Amino acid sequence: MRRVAVTGLGVVSSIGFGAAEFAASLRAGRSGARQITVFDTEGFAHSVGCEVVGFEPSRWLSRPEALPRAGQFAAAAARMAVDDAGIDPTERRAVVSIGTTDGGGDRGERIAAAVLRGEEVPAGEAALVPAASLSVGVARELGLSAVEVSTVATACAAGNYAIGDGFDAVATGDADLALCGGADAMCRMTFTGFYRLGAVDPERCRPFDADRQGILTGEGAAVLVLEPLDAALARGARVYAEVLGYGLNCDAGHPVAPDRDSVAACMRLALEDAGVEPAQVDLISAHGTGTKANDATESGAIRDVFGAVPPRTVSVKSMLGHTMGAASALSAAASALAIADGFVPPTINHVRTDPECGIDCVPNQAVEAELRVVQNNALAFGGNNSVVLFGRPS
Repeated sequence: MRRVAVTGLGVVSSIGFGAAEFAASLRAGRSGARQITVFDTEGFAHSVGCEVVGFEPSRWLSRPEALPRAGQFAAAAARMAVDDAGIDPTERRAVVSIGTTDGGGDRGERIAAAVLRGEEVPAGEAALVPAASLSVGVARELGLSAVEVSTVATACAAGNYAIGDGFDAVATGDADLALCGGADAMCRMTFTGFYRLGAVDPERCRPFDADRQGILTGEGAAVLVLEPLDAALARGARVYAEVLGYGLNCDAGHPVAPDRDSVAACMRLALEDAGVEPAQVDLISAHGTGTKANDATESGAIRDVFGAVPPRTVSVKSMLGHTMGAASALSAAASALAIADGFVPPTINHVRTDPECGIDCVPNQAVEAELRVVQNNALAFGGNNSVVLFGRPS
């Protein structure tokens, strides 16, 4: 088993593009919340989300029209990531693994609207709906031909699942390069689903706060470049972090409610796989959606694993909103940047910690810290849990 390094980061988010801008926004505790404009919000009592603005796909992509919005995010993030890593991916045995929830759902909505209006659907539009268009689009945009391509559809934990896929491929020697992460674009269908569940906050996402009311839907993408650590060091690459290991499980106990025992079990699987003791973890980047059920359940599971005084536990969703299949990939990018740059991102919009959560969520202001190990949690509908451990390379 080879040690695996993160040597490139690509980010498309509501708080910035690229690793440097994303890191600066995390440090500053910037919020991506704004009124949603990417779909018609008439009829909703509130419509705040974390929408990506100012994204010009032609800046990074040769044929943006051949991809759905989420596919454009994924391919642009992949282009940023390989440029950041300073590599030519066509010269390596590579895998591409992209996680998503909705795939090309925005194109599906366009088709449905056209049919309802009695309009002709443009030729080729349906081909952009399947989730596979995201990972295939990355490979095509980067000119990768002899490459293994997969799309992971484990809902809001999909980014971590994809990182696990890439880690396995590089660690075992099946590939010398992995481009892995997640992408999703905002669509009316997903917003409506959470809205009708009563899980959307009218104004802001405030994880672990006593008065939290739910998520803000968001969008974006993050792609990580993984390669063997020894190869990265040999070529003088910048190493953001090392992927130490991961854990996956699925309890399938409830369609939407997380299970505390299952979440704790997944964290233990990841720690065991990484060879890390709980006391060695300096920071947990939580799933931290801002819903009553998720935050209390996840915090309880963290205390079950780490004891009464767990590591600092933050939620970058307070800034980014819930970006669905991109969520844990963006959180992974934040984890790698936190290790490399020596800081803990804050949980913004915080007033008073819910006693039922009982964690230090680093309210509102980033803090400087030398981090050895960061744990990245992702908990999805259907009980799909995934946890990835990142460490400072030594």
